[in-house]
Amino acid sequence: MALALVPEAVAFAFVAGVSPLVGLYGAFMMGIVTSLFGGRPGMISGATGAMAVVMVSLVAEGKVLGGSEGAGLSYLLATLLLAGGLQVGAGLLRLGKFVRMIPSSVMMGFVNGLAIVIFLSQLGMFKKGDVWLSGVSLWTMLGLTLITMLIMVGLPKLTTKVPAALTAIVVVSLIVIFGGVETETVSSFVQARGGNGIEGGLPTFALPMVALSWETLGFIFPYAVILAAIGLIESLMTLNLVDELTDTRGHANRECIAQGAGNILNGFFGGMGGCAMIGQSIINIKSGGRGRLSGIVAAVTLLGFILFGASVIGQVPIAALVGVMFMVVIGTFAWSTFRILHRFPLADVLVMAMVTTLTVVFDLAIAVLAGVVASALVFAWQNAVRIRARKYVDDAGVKHYEIFGPLFFGSTTLFMSKFDVQGDPKEVIIDFGESRIADQSAIEAINRLTEKYDQAGKNVHLRHLSADCIRLIKRAGDVCEVNVLEDPGYFVAVNNYRDVLRKAVGDNMRDLSDESVARLAHAGTRVGKNRS
Repeated sequence: MALALVPEAVAFAFVAGVSPLVGLYGAFMMGIVTSLFGGRPGMISGATGAMAVVMVSLVAEGKVLGGSEGAGLSYLLATLLLAGGLQVGAGLLRLGKFVRMIPSSVMMGFVNGLAIVIFLSQLGMFKKGDVWLSGVSLWTMLGLTLITMLIMVGLPKLTTKVPAALTAIVVVSLIVIFGGVETETVSSFVQARGGNGIEGGLPTFALPMVALSWETLGFIFPYAVILAAIGLIESLMTLNLVDELTDTRGHANRECIAQGAGNILNGFFGGMGGCAMIGQSIINIKSGGRGRLSGIVAAVTLLGFILFGASVIGQVPIAALVGVMFMVVIGTFAWSTFRILHRFPLADVLVMAMVTTLTVVFDLAIAVLAGVVASALVFAWQNAVRIRARKYVDDAGVKHYEIFGPLFFGSTTLFMSKFDVQGDPKEVIIDFGESRIADQSAIEAINRLTEKYDQAGKNVHLRHLSADCIRLIKRAGDVCEVNVLEDPGYFVAVNNYRDVLRKAVGDNMRDLSDESVARLAHAGTRVGKNRS
């Protein structure tokens, strides 16, 4: 895992416009904090491309605003402190549970889109500078990548006692070192992109050198919100994916706090921050690393590379690491999508395709938010057209409307069209036994309906409202008054409460409990002197 983290951290550091060591420090600190305190053992966090693409404009604008080359990094570190604070706040407020609201179609689109993004990011490794490899260099790179992939496919069939990814990297590295094969290594990769290597000391504490002013806050706050959102969305969706792979359940709120703490630590110790890494997490899980120790070892080993092993790690061929990531792509992409695509509802297929496309073209946060909104609109429309009413008149001449389906903002118009106010008899009962009142729009619809019946000189009674619907109506005001006379198992709401009560029990009331008397008195009904 540590070997797989090196090129990713270096590459994303270059994307963000900071030095390779900043990326490596960020991967180490995110990895160690989330492994120790996170809510999903076995999940790997580090510097990620999803956050790096936002950081690049932050760093560039920070250099202009601060007037120096190092100002961009200072503003980045200050932004990480604020972003981390927002993530910790999200965890403390238990907002992590909202990840459960992400539909399966969005999740599948996210996974497929991320697999494509990982694949495209690895294609950049087939360049030297800005020029694509060709001839012998290209074939050598492809050959070593293929050898890595074949080892990772074949070794688990022989034994699972050693990690296939690590074995593949070691074997390909030995081929390159002792076979005299000319190919790009980690050292040449860093140097070709303007870096001075990956060797350094321990991260040191330092406050970000930015002015404490409203102007600074106004500049970094939007970036902090975006980085916090991207980090949490990617981390929590990776958590969900790892849960499915391991058939266990992580703690989303705890992971939010750990992610935030990791970014805060990066802000104080000069790392570029990050979030959970889906590719590396899958490598770790499929290699057997399902506990906290795997993430801790990966982070500490990465720090060891920085402190002591830079020269050794520098000899690892990029092709080996690319081969590992290509296997991640194959394992990440939901190939079953093509097999079961024709069985999905068309709306889900469109949402899946949209999320995949937006993940590749823009970023994860935009893709997931757009997918959730689209899925919610589809759900609202489908439920809006499902509301219906069964009508009949009983022996006493009372008209009954039995409502089926939820009453909410999308279904109020269709709900209102079900009633014949002018043609109905004097007494009308609306039965919500198979329905529920969901929001303020539903209450307003009921209010308008009862007013229409009142104006026509008719009484309308609401039956079988659930307890949560009654609470919603009570909070909304005097749309309906509530009693419990008809059915002890249900609350009954009527728009003409006192008249109905008087007709039902006359002037004297017998055998009322103290609680019932208190409720009636609270509602304004004078029962004290008439109670038998």
